[in-house]
Amino acid sequence: MKDNKKTAREWFMEGLKYDTVEYPSDTAIDAYEKCIKLDDTFGDAHINLGFIYLQKDDFDRAEECFHKIVMMSPDNPEAYNNLGYVYERMERLGSAKQMFEKSLELKPGDAEALINLAHIADLQGNYQEVIEYYKKAISIDPGAVHPKFCLALLYDRYDMFDEAMEYYQQVLELDPKHVKALFNSGILYCHNGNYQETIKSYRRVLELNPGNSQAWNNLGSVYEEMKNYEEAIAAYQKSISLNSFQEEAHFNLARIEYLQNPSGLDINKKKEIIQRLQFVSSINPKHTIAKQLIHKLRN
Repeated sequence: MKDNKKTAREWFMEGLKYDTVEYPSDTAIDAYEKCIKLDDTFGDAHINLGFIYLQKDDFDRAEECFHKIVMMSPDNPEAYNNLGYVYERMERLGSAKQMFEKSLELKPGDAEALINLAHIADLQGNYQEVIEYYKKAISIDPGAVHPKFCLALLYDRYDMFDEAMEYYQQVLELDPKHVKALFNSGILYCHNGNYQETIKSYRRVLELNPGNSQAWNNLGSVYEEMKNYEEAIAAYQKSISLNSFQEEAHFNLARIEYLQNPSGLDINKKKEIIQRLQFVSSINPKHTIAKQLIHKLRN
């Protein structure tokens, strides 16, 4: 009986209270639904419900919630962006594009809608459109990091390394602590044989994120290319200590230890390398080089 006396606002506030990772989502859903039952025009409750259903991959219910907001607020560009994202998750790309275009029509300077349209164009394979949308978003807000990083990733994916590096650097000028831009810059520097800059990039990544096992592995590969085997081994070992299932680092460590002295390994070291390579093979049965090394070590 006490619950029936709560107002829509009170049920909404209760939904907010439970709308965190600390509580089962069904608790928040129940409160929001009771809010809407009392006041079907309570927009924030529909929005929050929509995002919960998105997190649960319940796209049909998420669509209902965000479609309701579009009907209630037909001049709100954010409502169309949210509904467009639901359609994108449902792989209804045409409908998603229509929603993002509507958002852009209502707010011509809506960088979020441009980025969303770029993503749809990417999914549809329209490479030139993707670039155009990202560049428009950048022109609207030159100080925004996200569209520049997205454009860098696009160029990177198409092996346009000079263009990718240009935009990674622009990202880092705006945000020197952008770990992904630093990491990807390191890969590009390595691709161009600029090992000193590669090391700087990965060292900066590790200052910001010491637990990045892939950065430690990549750093080890650079040291190995420079024939600095002691540093390479230490980096591979660090990578493995952070992620014991780091297949690439296990293989790299086994290979470098083998190559250091292929004909003069003591029995214990040989056994250790074989065990490491067997572990790599268990993770990736198609790793033929690991199997070949095991065969060499046993014969």
